[in-house]
Amino acid sequence: MSAGGGWAVAAVAAVTGGYALVSRRLALTVVSAPMVFTAAGVLIGPAGLGLLDPERDAGPVLALAEAALALVLFTDAATVRSEEFRNGWFLPVRLLVVGLPLTIAGGGLLAWALLPGLTGWEPALVGVILAPTDASVGKTAVFAPRIPAVVRHGLNAECGLNECLVLPVFAVLLAALPGTSASHQGVTGILRQVLLLSPLLGLVAGGLGGVLLSRSRAAGRVDDDWRRILPLALAAGAGTLAAATGGSAFVAAWVAGFAFAAALRAGPPPGSVPEGEDDTLESVEHLAALLASLSFLVFGAVLLGPALTDLNGRVVAYAVLSLTVVRMLPTALALAGSRLRPPTVAYTAWFGSRGLPSLVLGLVVAAEEVPGARPMGTAIAVTVGLGVLLHGVSSVPLADRYGRWYERAASRRPSLRESVAGGLPGERPLPEWKRR
Repeated sequence: MSAGGGWAVAAVAAVTGGYALVSRRLALTVVSAPMVFTAAGVLIGPAGLGLLDPERDAGPVLALAEAALALVLFTDAATVRSEEFRNGWFLPVRLLVVGLPLTIAGGGLLAWALLPGLTGWEPALVGVILAPTDASVGKTAVFAPRIPAVVRHGLNAECGLNECLVLPVFAVLLAALPGTSASHQGVTGILRQVLLLSPLLGLVAGGLGGVLLSRSRAAGRVDDDWRRILPLALAAGAGTLAAATGGSAFVAAWVAGFAFAAALRAGPPPGSVPEGEDDTLESVEHLAALLASLSFLVFGAVLLGPALTDLNGRVVAYAVLSLTVVRMLPTALALAGSRLRPPTVAYTAWFGSRGLPSLVLGLVVAAEEVPGARPMGTAIAVTVGLGVLLHGVSSVPLADRYGRWYERAASRRPSLRESVAGGLPGERPLPEWKRR
């Protein structure tokens, strides 16, 4: 390892260890983990100390970010619970079926109008990259106990599902751009690989792994430590197989998570693990959280730091409008007629935080040799960076304010639509790593 690379690793380790030591204290403040790691990335990147060189470290950096997103997709899919949709199904369904397409269209049109230098499908690609949301950027806003269950689960389910729904569109648009690594496969080839082969590989890997694990647990043949490690192998295996065959590692990992959880639930009861206390996904959840934090650090160094030197009024205007009008107007239209009160609509619309999916897809585009890679990367980086700051800072005070409003409104009107019969049936506490 070169001296420069050694200093970069030491700096990353110092940031990670330092945050770990004060993580509980910071969890009660407006300073979020994505804010800390993004700022640290800017500091150690070429715009700061220069310890992390995007050109020298491009391969490991992109591999880290892609691994983080694959693990997050696997865990998001595996932890989606049917009770989240039993009574409150209308919120995520409206956000995904109506709000997501409108957000993509609005982001693309805005990029076409405000960002010069983008040609062909590049504005649409920017709109797709900045459409998915990430609950980790404003965790308090999504997981605070005072927030009505239908809103908590609705936002969490949206974040867990929309990131994969945009991946096929992203792959097709990337293949449509001349000069990209996927362009030689053509749009038809990409559709076949992403929509057929990748889901099939994920289904086989996740489903078979879940069946074998459930039978092994029932027979008492699996050690608890290795039981928690198996999901890591399944997520990595499904993603690697898909990538090796020209498909999407992200789609394969996402489908594998669904299949694994479904097979595990349908299998023989383990007997030794009480219902609702299964910790099989604990290891992959914690590793996904760590890699996601490191990806924000990489984002700050590789994308955001250099983007700050290219700032101009058009980019800033795009970022502001993308975080407000492009998210909030489609959300308001999607929730029209839902009988949710205006404070709930506004709260749901504001906390459409951009995060890990957008920054990873932005890194993928930045690694491609296309004419619009730099302006696209700048717009994506500034939008995500501004979102990390604004949503992180506002999550604690707005969650507290909205929670107080809901408690007053629910006490005066028990039939409030947000209450959904007082909560969702079978609701279980979220994992600690998700609530911090």
